[in-house]
Amino acid sequence: MKKSLLLLGTLGLLTQACGQKKTEKAMEPVLPVQKTDEEWREQLDPEQYNVLRQHGTERAFTGKYWDHHEDGLYTCAGCGQELFRSDTKFDSGTGWPSFHKAMRPEAVREIRDQSFGMVRVEVVCSRCGGHLGHVFDDGPRPTGLRYCMNSAALDFQKE
Repeated sequence: MKKSLLLLGTLGLLTQACGQKKTEKAMEPVLPVQKTDEEWREQLDPEQYNVLRQHGTERAFTGKYWDHHEDGLYTCAGCGQELFRSDTKFDSGTGWPSFHKAMRPEAVREIRDQSFGMVRVEVVCSRCGGHLGHVFDDGPRPTGLRYCMNSAALDFQKE
């Protein structure tokens, strides 16, 4: 037992020394909704596919929900999971729909994102793994969070 722990520790140090890092993908849980790439392409329009499956971002002030003010629920466009309530939406001035909290903490997963030379926190749907946007700590009270989401990743259910 001690030898295998020592070996695992040594392998971990060698991996770090070689510049290789453990990726988030290796630690992702099995998602309840899983589809092939072909199935996602059939279900989603090209912009939704780009955002949800390829981690794209729509241009600011172009999405259908950035200036949307109806009462209801925002759901994942990939799997329909309820993500945000309209009473948590606010105008962040960024051109993307912004919310100060998720409907349920377990509805979304937060993943460290170091793309484009920045360190951010990516937000994905916990049910299908679809990329929704990012969360920042410059939002309003009571949470101080700004979930900056892509309209293409969302659907809306009017109350």
